[in-house]
Amino acid sequence: MAKNRRSDADRLPISQRIDQRMPNPKRREMSPTEWAIKGELFLNCSCTVFCPCVVSLGAHPPTEGHCHAWMAIAIDEGHYEGEDLGGLNIGLLVDIPGRMGEGNWKVAAYVDERATGKAYNGILQIFSGAAGGTTGLFTMLVSEIIGAERAPVEIVREGKRRSIMIGRKIQGEIEMLAGNDPEHPVMVSNSKYWMGPDIIAATGLKSRVRDYGRVWDFGGKSAEICPIDWKGPKP
Repeated sequence: MAKNRRSDADRLPISQRIDQRMPNPKRREMSPTEWAIKGELFLNCSCTVFCPCVVSLGAHPPTEGHCHAWMAIAIDEGHYEGEDLGGLNIGLLVDIPGRMGEGNWKVAAYVDERATGKAYNGILQIFSGAAGGTTGLFTMLVSEIIGAERAPVEIVREGKRRSIMIGRKIQGEIEMLAGNDPEHPVMVSNSKYWMGPDIIAATGLKSRVRDYGRVWDFGGKSAEICPIDWKGPKP
């Protein structure tokens, strides 16, 4: 297992709201590169329905005082410095001690075992924020990468349900909340949230995390689904 631990000197210097268009004057050093990802991100966290971080842009405390979560990213199409990322899946374990916008995130990454060496390294650059662009704010928010590894990351997107399976480490399934119009999901639209402007509200069905000393269960807790269209920094 490859691990990348950051020194105390690299820890988050300041707090910011989770706005994908916010300035980052004190961002740690990056090596901006050309990349893009289109697909879907979905997650399940420890908040009761619905997570307040979306509408507050990370300024409101999580409902339980902390945010424990898994995230799943299905890349439908994308690239990193010319390397194809389409069809790859990524899982994240995320441990946030307080307000999302105040940082100090601890994150573990599980990268699709089908990824080439260049794709694997590129995905880690993107999700650590080092590649700049949409995810560049992670250099300020993530204080420690507690682990990074290749893994069989299985993602299923079917109807109103989404699921992720990473062996016995993460086993999660969520479902969109039912709205008045059965054809239109309950959602927050036109937001400035870092993931994207349209967030579909969902709830955890059966959802367990067992890794890195974390033992979490998010059944019945808040979940989100978001189409993503992320890019590297503008030239």
